Amino acid sequence: MQDRRIDSLVAAHAAAAPHRPALSFDRTTLDYGALERAVAAMAGWLTARGIAAGDRVALYARNHPDSFVTLLAVSRIGAMMVPLNWRLSEAELSWQMADAAPALLIHGPDFTEMATRLATETTCPHIALGSELDAARDGHHLAETDGAGRPDAELMIVYTSGTTGRPKGAVLAQPAMIANAMMSHDAYAMRPDDVVLNILPLFHVGGLNIQPLPALLLGAHVVIAPTFDPAATLALIDSHAITQVTVVPTVLAALLAQEGWPTANLASLRMIAIGSTDVPVPLIEAVHDRGIPVVQVYGATETAPTAIYQTADIAFDTAGSIGRAGCACEIRITGPDGIDMPVGEVGEIWVRGANILTRYWNNEAASRASISDGWFHTGDMARVDDQGLYWFADRLKHVIISGGENIYPAELERVLRDMPGLAEFAVVGRDDDRWGQVPVVVAARTDDTVTDADVLAHFDGRLARFKRPKDVVFVAALPRNALGKIVADEVRALLVS
Repeated sequence: MQDRRIDSLVAAHAAAAPHRPALSFDRTTLDYGALERAVAAMAGWLTARGIAAGDRVALYARNHPDSFVTLLAVSRIGAMMVPLNWRLSEAELSWQMADAAPALLIHGPDFTEMATRLATETTCPHIALGSELDAARDGHHLAETDGAGRPDAELMIVYTSGTTGRPKGAVLAQPAMIANAMMSHDAYAMRPDDVVLNILPLFHVGGLNIQPLPALLLGAHVVIAPTFDPAATLALIDSHAITQVTVVPTVLAALLAQEGWPTANLASLRMIAIGSTDVPVPLIEAVHDRGIPVVQVYGATETAPTAIYQTADIAFDTAGSIGRAGCACEIRITGPDGIDMPVGEVGEIWVRGANILTRYWNNEAASRASISDGWFHTGDMARVDDQGLYWFADRLKHVIISGGENIYPAELERVLRDMPGLAEFAVVGRDDDRWGQVPVVVAARTDDTVTDADVLAHFDGRLARFKRPKDVVFVAALPRNALGKIVADEVRALLVS
């Protein structure tokens, strides 16, 4: 498995069991034979367009089977997929398009207007999913044996916001996808007869890689929901006899809040995987009360994303832990000097293995700062106990986790730099019952006529809606240390007071 491309692994299942169901979406199911034919046609059409090894293909669409068809096709020809977050603003998407410089933009039909503008700005050809793309690739065919892709080729650029406020493109290669799949198979005791439901957005490695792609590499069945709807999710679990699903805390909370949760038919469900952040134990216990293990996974975009995870056999007894080191990587807990911390003491999580990024796209400085001697520095804090179990502690980078989405304060603060009437400001997270956390601006004014509505309005059209601050708190001055740096912990304390 480690010396293969992801598309060749799926092609092997198509050859061995062509009628086994592979992808279900909107009352339609592609078996492995049909999936392989779609991948071959897509790869052939991309090649006919002149897209070759190393070229980028951007995908800007809601959840759809063609997310996997595109990924497998670029794998076959040695190109790279760039999934774009459709929740971002035009300015943010334009920056990513300019940075990745894709040779083609594939978009959902509901994003045609935005895609046209993005493509025009970057002089990038674009085409819509559905009948337009189906017709374009009709008659093309590039067999697995004809592909130019290498087993070590870089495969994806996934953008993740950085603490400097600019997004960074994490480059994931074939070995990272394979290593991640191996750990997913281990974490969830995944089998070819599993039916995996995906309700998370496929522009995230969490949605794409925690369970769905590993399931396809194993020959299992993946059911794709176009978007998350709590009632529809419970119905899909029942109607498709779902055995596995990945959630984030806000999604799980929404499921538990459903009137039908106590009586929903969950008999087929072997486990629920959960990640994204420190998970509230009461949520886990509520699922455990139904007899279903909740398997927590820890990772990052840069680790493809799996690095640490629970398994079903320990889930009931270790609620709140993020589990043990993955079977295909190594974990260290280090102090500021890079020296390993003693058992029980909190330090930064470092990860080494085939699953980590090869580099940040067009960003050598960030690559050097984040990877040393093969170790990726996550910026997240945890401790390990004498049983080898890891317990999440804090976010070193002060990332705000809101509804499963990462929001970086520096990115919001950059927007405020040209806001008139503010002397100084900081963005910090405030606990929220619905979203886990929400961003809040804490600012000192030079002009007392500036209102909280003025500050919030300054974000309109400049950042995705989910990133925008939910409140503004005005203070006389922000707390600073002896070096003049704003002290984030003391700023957060101001929210309480």
